Amino acid sequence: MKHKEVIEFLERWAPKGIAWEKDNVGLQIGNVFDDTRGILLTLDISIDAVQKCINEKCNLIISHHPLIFHPLKQINLQEIKGKIIELAIKNNITVYSAHTNLDFSKDGVSFVLAKKLNLTNIDFLENATSTQYKLVTFVPEQYVDKLLQKLADAGAGVIGNYTHCSYQIKGHGTFFGMENTNPVIGEKGKLERVEEIRLEMILDKWNLNKVLQSLLDNHPYEEPAYDIYPLLNRNVNYGYGALGYLNKNMTLASFVDFVKKKLSAPSIKYTSGKKKTINKVAVCGGSGAELIQKAIKEDCDAFVTADIKYHDFLDYGDLIALIDAGHFYTEVVILEELQLRLKKFISQKKSRIKIIHHIQKNKIKIVE
Repeated sequence: MKHKEVIEFLERWAPKGIAWEKDNVGLQIGNVFDDTRGILLTLDISIDAVQKCINEKCNLIISHHPLIFHPLKQINLQEIKGKIIELAIKNNITVYSAHTNLDFSKDGVSFVLAKKLNLTNIDFLENATSTQYKLVTFVPEQYVDKLLQKLADAGAGVIGNYTHCSYQIKGHGTFFGMENTNPVIGEKGKLERVEEIRLEMILDKWNLNKVLQSLLDNHPYEEPAYDIYPLLNRNVNYGYGALGYLNKNMTLASFVDFVKKKLSAPSIKYTSGKKKTINKVAVCGGSGAELIQKAIKEDCDAFVTADIKYHDFLDYGDLIALIDAGHFYTEVVILEELQLRLKKFISQKKSRIKIIHHIQKNKIKIVE
Protein backbone atom coordinates (compact mmCIF):
# COMPACT_ATOMS: atom_id res chain seq x y z
CA MET A 1 0.00 0.00 0.00
CA LYS A 2 1.27 3.45 -0.90
CA HIS A 3 0.88 6.65 1.11
CA LYS A 4 -1.43 7.96 -1.61
CA GLU A 5 -4.01 5.24 -0.85
CA VAL A 6 -3.96 6.08 2.87
CA ILE A 7 -4.35 9.79 2.13
CA GLU A 8 -7.20 9.24 -0.32
CA PHE A 9 -8.99 7.17 2.31
CA LEU A 10 -8.64 9.97 4.88
CA GLU A 11 -9.79 12.60 2.41
CA ARG A 12 -12.97 10.70 1.65
CA TRP A 13 -13.76 11.24 5.33
CA ALA A 14 -12.26 14.71 5.72
CA PRO A 15 -11.89 16.32 2.25
CA LYS A 16 -9.39 19.14 1.93
CA GLY A 17 -12.05 21.28 0.26
CA ILE A 18 -13.98 21.77 3.51
CA ALA A 19 -10.93 23.14 5.37
CA TRP A 20 -10.65 26.77 6.43
CA GLU A 21 -9.34 28.66 3.39
CA LYS A 22 -6.31 29.99 5.29
CA ASP A 23 -5.34 26.56 6.58
CA ASN A 24 -2.60 24.41 5.06
CA VAL A 25 -3.92 20.87 5.10
CA GLY A 26 -2.58 17.92 3.16
CA LEU A 27 0.95 16.89 2.24
CA GLN A 28 3.62 18.74 4.22
CA ILE A 29 6.78 16.80 3.33
CA GLY A 30 7.64 13.73 1.29
CA ASN A 31 6.50 11.46 -1.52
CA VAL A 32 2.94 10.09 -1.61
CA PHE A 33 4.03 7.27 -3.93
CA ASP A 34 6.30 5.65 -1.34
CA ASP A 35 5.18 2.31 0.08
CA THR A 36 3.73 2.64 3.58
CA ARG A 37 5.71 0.64 6.15
CA GLY A 38 4.19 2.13 9.29
CA ILE A 39 2.10 5.12 10.39
CA LEU A 40 2.66 7.42 13.36
CA LEU A 41 -0.31 9.49 14.54
CA THR A 42 0.31 12.69 16.45
CA LEU A 43 -1.41 15.93 17.34
CA ASP A 44 1.70 18.02 16.64
CA ILE A 45 4.86 17.33 14.66
CA SER A 46 7.94 17.63 16.86
CA ILE A 47 11.50 16.35 16.82
CA ASP A 48 10.40 13.67 19.31
CA ALA A 49 7.57 12.58 17.00
CA VAL A 50 9.88 12.26 13.99
CA GLN A 51 12.49 10.42 16.07
CA LYS A 52 9.86 7.98 17.34
CA CYS A 53 8.74 7.43 13.74
CA ILE A 54 12.35 6.52 12.86
CA ASN A 55 12.82 4.29 15.89
CA GLU A 56 9.58 2.40 15.18
CA LYS A 57 10.53 1.99 11.50
CA CYS A 58 7.49 3.96 10.32
CA ASN A 59 7.64 6.26 7.29
CA LEU A 60 4.33 8.16 7.35
CA ILE A 61 3.36 10.73 9.96
CA ILE A 62 -0.26 11.88 10.09
CA SER A 63 -0.72 14.92 12.30
CA HIS A 64 -3.65 17.11 13.19
CA HIS A 65 -1.80 20.42 13.33
CA PRO A 66 0.17 21.27 10.17
CA LEU A 67 3.93 21.54 10.40
CA ILE A 68 3.88 24.27 7.74
CA PHE A 69 1.06 26.71 8.41
CA HIS A 70 2.50 29.98 7.07
CA PRO A 71 4.57 30.13 3.87
CA LEU A 72 8.25 29.43 4.58
CA LYS A 73 10.71 32.11 3.53
CA GLN A 74 13.68 29.97 4.51
CA ILE A 75 14.52 26.57 5.97
CA ASN A 76 17.06 27.31 8.68
CA LEU A 77 18.53 24.04 9.92
CA GLN A 78 19.49 25.73 13.20
CA GLU A 79 15.84 26.38 14.04
CA ILE A 80 13.38 23.77 15.32
CA LYS A 81 11.16 23.69 12.21
CA GLY A 82 14.20 23.39 9.95
CA LYS A 83 15.55 20.53 12.07
CA ILE A 84 12.21 18.69 11.84
CA ILE A 85 12.12 19.07 8.05
CA GLU A 86 15.75 17.95 7.71
CA LEU A 87 15.24 14.90 9.93
CA ALA A 88 12.10 13.85 8.03
CA ILE A 89 13.67 14.24 4.58
CA LYS A 90 16.90 12.47 5.50
CA ASN A 91 14.89 9.48 6.74
CA ASN A 92 12.41 9.39 3.83
CA ILE A 93 9.46 10.20 6.09
CA THR A 94 6.30 11.62 4.54
CA VAL A 95 4.29 14.07 6.65
CA TYR A 96 0.59 14.69 6.10
CA SER A 97 -1.76 16.92 8.14
CA ALA A 98 -5.56 16.84 8.49
CA HIS A 99 -6.48 19.97 10.44
CA THR A 100 -9.64 22.04 9.97
CA ASN A 101 -10.93 19.56 7.38
CA LEU A 102 -10.95 16.99 10.21
CA ASP A 103 -12.48 19.58 12.56
CA PHE A 104 -15.35 20.32 10.16
CA SER A 105 -16.21 16.74 9.12
CA LYS A 106 -18.84 14.45 10.62
CA ASP A 107 -17.26 12.11 13.19
CA GLY A 108 -14.24 14.42 13.24
CA VAL A 109 -12.64 16.15 16.22
CA SER A 110 -15.76 17.71 17.77
CA PHE A 111 -17.91 14.60 17.27
CA VAL A 112 -15.23 12.43 18.90
CA LEU A 113 -14.99 14.91 21.79
CA ALA A 114 -18.78 14.70 22.22
CA LYS A 115 -18.62 10.90 22.28
CA LYS A 116 -15.77 11.02 24.78
CA LEU A 117 -18.10 12.98 27.07
CA ASN A 118 -20.83 10.32 26.58
CA LEU A 119 -23.18 12.68 24.74
CA THR A 120 -26.02 11.18 22.70
CA ASN A 121 -27.99 12.35 19.63
CA ILE A 122 -24.88 14.15 18.41
CA ASP A 123 -25.15 16.63 15.56
CA PHE A 124 -23.27 19.69 14.32
CA LEU A 125 -23.61 22.81 16.42
CA GLU A 126 -23.64 24.77 13.15
CA ASN A 127 -23.81 23.27 9.65
CA ALA A 128 -21.62 24.57 6.86
CA THR A 129 -23.49 26.52 4.17
CA SER A 130 -22.80 27.52 0.55
CA THR A 131 -20.51 24.53 0.02
CA GLN A 132 -22.61 22.67 -2.53
CA TYR A 133 -23.83 22.78 -6.12
CA LYS A 134 -26.73 21.16 -7.90
CA LEU A 135 -25.91 19.50 -11.21
CA VAL A 136 -28.71 19.21 -13.76
CA THR A 137 -28.26 17.29 -17.02
CA PHE A 138 -30.50 15.72 -19.65
CA VAL A 139 -30.04 12.14 -20.80
CA PRO A 140 -32.01 9.54 -22.79
CA GLU A 141 -33.93 7.25 -20.44
CA GLN A 142 -32.02 4.09 -21.39
CA TYR A 143 -28.72 5.69 -20.30
CA VAL A 144 -29.84 7.33 -17.06
CA ASP A 145 -28.99 4.52 -14.61
CA LYS A 146 -25.46 4.10 -15.96
CA LEU A 147 -24.80 7.86 -15.85
CA LEU A 148 -26.24 8.16 -12.34
CA GLN A 149 -23.87 5.43 -11.14
CA LYS A 150 -20.84 7.12 -12.71
CA LEU A 151 -21.74 10.50 -11.21
CA ALA A 152 -22.27 8.88 -7.81
CA ASP A 153 -18.85 7.22 -8.09
CA ALA A 154 -17.39 10.71 -8.63
CA GLY A 155 -19.02 12.03 -5.44
CA ALA A 156 -22.41 13.37 -6.53
CA GLY A 157 -25.67 12.52 -4.82
CA VAL A 158 -24.54 12.28 -1.18
CA ILE A 159 -27.05 13.55 1.41
CA GLY A 160 -26.31 12.58 5.01
CA ASN A 161 -25.92 8.80 5.18
CA TYR A 162 -27.50 8.30 1.75
CA THR A 163 -25.71 8.02 -1.60
CA HIS A 164 -26.98 7.96 -5.22
CA CYS A 165 -29.59 10.63 -4.35
CA SER A 166 -31.19 12.14 -7.46
CA TYR A 167 -34.40 13.58 -8.84
CA GLN A 168 -35.61 12.65 -12.30
CA ILE A 169 -38.30 14.16 -14.55
CA LYS A 170 -39.36 12.97 -18.00
CA GLY A 171 -39.44 15.47 -20.83
CA HIS A 172 -38.44 16.09 -24.42
CA GLY A 173 -35.21 17.48 -25.80
CA THR A 174 -34.59 18.78 -29.30
CA PHE A 175 -31.44 19.20 -31.36
CA PHE A 176 -30.34 19.76 -34.93
CA GLY A 177 -27.01 18.15 -35.80
CA MET A 178 -24.90 20.19 -38.20
CA GLU A 179 -22.66 18.75 -40.92
CA ASN A 180 -19.68 17.81 -38.69
CA THR A 181 -21.75 16.07 -35.96
CA ASN A 182 -22.27 12.40 -35.24
CA PRO A 183 -25.43 12.15 -33.08
CA VAL A 184 -25.97 9.02 -30.97
CA ILE A 185 -29.72 9.28 -31.58
CA GLY A 186 -31.28 10.46 -34.83
CA GLU A 187 -29.56 11.94 -37.89
CA LYS A 188 -27.50 15.02 -38.59
CA GLY A 189 -29.15 17.64 -40.74
CA LYS A 190 -32.53 16.90 -39.21
CA LEU A 191 -34.42 18.38 -36.24
CA GLU A 192 -34.78 15.60 -33.70
CA ARG A 193 -37.10 15.32 -30.70
CA VAL A 194 -35.97 12.82 -28.04
CA GLU A 195 -37.54 11.59 -24.81
CA GLU A 196 -35.06 12.49 -22.07
CA ILE A 197 -34.74 12.43 -18.32
CA ARG A 198 -33.84 15.60 -16.45
CA LEU A 199 -31.36 14.25 -13.88
CA GLU A 200 -30.59 16.39 -10.79
CA MET A 201 -27.88 15.58 -8.23
CA ILE A 202 -26.29 17.55 -5.41
CA LEU A 203 -22.50 17.66 -4.96
CA ASP A 204 -19.86 19.29 -2.78
CA LYS A 205 -17.84 22.12 -4.32
CA TRP A 206 -14.53 20.28 -4.09
CA ASN A 207 -15.93 17.43 -6.19
CA LEU A 208 -17.15 19.70 -9.01
CA ASN A 209 -14.30 19.12 -11.49
CA LYS A 210 -14.31 15.37 -10.86
CA VAL A 211 -18.09 15.12 -11.31
CA LEU A 212 -18.08 17.24 -14.48
CA GLN A 213 -15.30 15.13 -15.97
CA SER A 214 -17.32 12.01 -15.20
CA LEU A 215 -20.36 13.58 -16.87
CA LEU A 216 -18.41 14.41 -20.03
CA ASP A 217 -16.75 10.97 -20.10
CA ASN A 218 -19.95 8.97 -19.61
CA HIS A 219 -22.80 10.95 -21.14
CA PRO A 220 -23.89 9.35 -24.42
CA TYR A 221 -24.15 12.67 -26.27
CA GLU A 222 -21.26 14.37 -28.07
CA GLU A 223 -22.27 17.69 -26.49
CA PRO A 224 -24.19 17.02 -23.25
CA ALA A 225 -26.23 19.90 -21.89
CA TYR A 226 -25.89 20.61 -18.17
CA ASP A 227 -26.45 23.36 -15.61
CA ILE A 228 -24.60 24.11 -12.35
CA TYR A 229 -26.52 25.90 -9.60
CA PRO A 230 -24.77 27.25 -6.47
CA LEU A 231 -26.72 26.36 -3.32
CA LEU A 232 -27.13 28.11 0.02
CA ASN A 233 -28.26 24.86 1.67
CA ARG A 234 -27.10 23.70 5.07
CA ASN A 235 -24.62 20.91 4.40
CA VAL A 236 -25.66 18.01 6.64
CA ASN A 237 -22.29 16.30 6.19
CA TYR A 238 -19.99 19.15 7.32
CA GLY A 239 -20.08 21.89 9.93
CA TYR A 240 -18.61 23.39 13.09
CA GLY A 241 -18.60 22.07 16.64
CA ALA A 242 -21.11 19.53 17.90
CA LEU A 243 -23.96 19.29 20.38
CA GLY A 244 -25.61 16.43 22.21
CA TYR A 245 -27.28 15.35 25.43
CA LEU A 246 -26.16 13.69 28.64
CA ASN A 247 -27.91 10.47 29.62
CA LYS A 248 -28.81 12.10 32.93
CA ASN A 249 -28.71 15.61 34.31
CA MET A 250 -25.64 16.69 36.26
CA THR A 251 -24.90 19.58 38.53
CA LEU A 252 -22.34 21.97 37.09
CA ALA A 253 -19.72 20.92 39.66
CA SER A 254 -20.27 17.24 38.82
CA PHE A 255 -20.11 17.91 35.08
CA VAL A 256 -16.89 19.93 35.34
CA ASP A 257 -15.31 17.13 37.34
CA PHE A 258 -16.61 14.60 34.79
CA VAL A 259 -15.06 16.57 31.89
CA LYS A 260 -11.75 16.86 33.73
CA LYS A 261 -11.57 13.12 34.34
CA LYS A 262 -12.76 12.02 30.88
CA LEU A 263 -10.22 14.23 29.12
CA SER A 264 -7.42 13.70 31.69
CA ALA A 265 -7.10 17.47 31.84
CA PRO A 266 -4.89 18.74 34.69
CA SER A 267 -7.05 21.84 35.19
CA ILE A 268 -10.21 23.46 33.86
CA LYS A 269 -11.48 27.04 33.73
CA TYR A 270 -15.22 27.53 33.85
CA THR A 271 -18.11 29.87 34.59
CA SER A 272 -21.39 29.13 36.34
CA GLY A 273 -23.79 29.94 33.47
CA LYS A 274 -27.49 30.29 34.24
CA LYS A 275 -28.75 26.68 34.45
CA LYS A 276 -28.81 24.73 37.73
CA THR A 277 -28.31 21.43 35.93
CA ILE A 278 -26.46 20.41 32.78
CA ASN A 279 -28.05 18.26 30.05
CA LYS A 280 -27.72 19.84 26.59
CA VAL A 281 -24.03 20.33 25.85
CA ALA A 282 -22.15 21.95 22.97
CA VAL A 283 -18.50 21.13 22.28
CA CYS A 284 -15.74 22.22 19.93
CA GLY A 285 -12.29 20.67 19.90
CA GLY A 286 -9.54 23.27 20.07
CA SER A 287 -10.25 27.00 19.83
CA GLY A 288 -14.03 27.26 19.58
CA ALA A 289 -14.88 30.57 21.21
CA GLU A 290 -16.40 31.91 17.99
CA LEU A 291 -19.23 29.38 18.51
CA ILE A 292 -20.23 30.62 21.99
CA GLN A 293 -23.14 32.71 20.71
CA LYS A 294 -24.38 29.80 18.59
CA ALA A 295 -24.32 27.53 21.66
CA ILE A 296 -26.34 30.13 23.57
CA LYS A 297 -28.80 30.47 20.68
CA GLU A 298 -29.28 26.68 20.69
CA ASP A 299 -30.12 26.91 24.41
CA CYS A 300 -27.21 24.70 25.46
CA ASP A 301 -26.55 24.43 29.18
CA ALA A 302 -22.77 24.20 28.78
CA PHE A 303 -20.09 24.67 26.11
CA VAL A 304 -16.84 22.68 26.32
CA THR A 305 -13.96 24.00 24.23
CA ALA A 306 -10.54 25.65 24.64
CA ASP A 307 -8.71 28.97 24.44
CA ILE A 308 -11.63 31.05 25.71
CA LYS A 309 -10.54 34.66 26.17
CA TYR A 310 -10.91 36.61 29.39
CA HIS A 311 -13.52 38.95 27.89
CA ASP A 312 -15.54 36.04 26.48
CA PHE A 313 -15.81 34.65 29.99
CA LEU A 314 -16.98 38.07 31.17
CA ASP A 315 -19.44 38.68 28.32
CA TYR A 316 -21.10 35.26 28.16
CA GLY A 317 -20.31 33.48 31.43
CA ASP A 318 -23.67 34.33 32.98
CA LEU A 319 -25.59 33.03 29.95
CA ILE A 320 -23.99 29.59 29.55
CA ALA A 321 -21.54 27.45 31.52
CA LEU A 322 -18.29 28.00 29.60
CA ILE A 323 -15.77 25.22 30.20
CA ASP A 324 -12.21 25.62 28.91
CA ALA A 325 -10.54 22.21 29.11
CA GLY A 326 -7.43 23.12 27.11
CA HIS A 327 -6.52 22.94 23.43
CA PHE A 328 -4.47 19.74 23.68
CA TYR A 329 -6.98 17.81 25.79
CA THR A 330 -10.01 18.65 23.62
CA GLU A 331 -8.23 17.57 20.42
CA VAL A 332 -5.96 14.67 21.27
CA VAL A 333 -9.05 12.43 21.49
CA ILE A 334 -9.11 12.29 17.67
CA LEU A 335 -6.01 10.06 17.51
CA GLU A 336 -7.90 7.01 18.73
CA GLU A 337 -10.62 7.50 16.09
CA LEU A 338 -7.95 7.91 13.40
CA GLN A 339 -6.29 4.68 14.49
CA LEU A 340 -9.56 2.72 14.48
CA ARG A 341 -10.50 3.89 10.98
CA LEU A 342 -7.03 3.31 9.55
CA LYS A 343 -6.82 -0.18 11.08
CA LYS A 344 -10.15 -1.12 9.50
CA PHE A 345 -9.12 0.27 6.11
CA ILE A 346 -5.75 -1.47 6.15
CA SER A 347 -7.37 -4.74 7.21
CA GLN A 348 -9.85 -4.52 4.33
CA LYS A 349 -6.90 -4.06 1.96
CA LYS A 350 -5.32 -7.17 3.50
CA SER A 351 -2.17 -5.21 4.34
CA ARG A 352 -0.09 -5.41 7.49
CA ILE A 353 0.97 -1.91 8.49
CA LYS A 354 1.48 -0.95 12.11
CA ILE A 355 -0.08 2.21 13.46
CA ILE A 356 1.23 3.90 16.59
CA HIS A 357 0.41 7.00 18.63
CA HIS A 358 2.77 9.69 19.72
CA ILE A 359 1.37 11.66 22.66
CA GLN A 360 3.89 14.43 23.12
CA LYS A 361 4.62 15.87 26.52
CA ASN A 362 2.59 18.96 27.27
CA LYS A 363 5.11 21.79 27.59
CA ILE A 364 2.66 24.01 29.46
CA LYS A 365 3.16 23.64 33.21
CA ILE A 366 0.29 24.23 35.60
CA VAL A 367 0.54 25.02 39.29
CA GLU A 368 -2.51 23.73 41.17
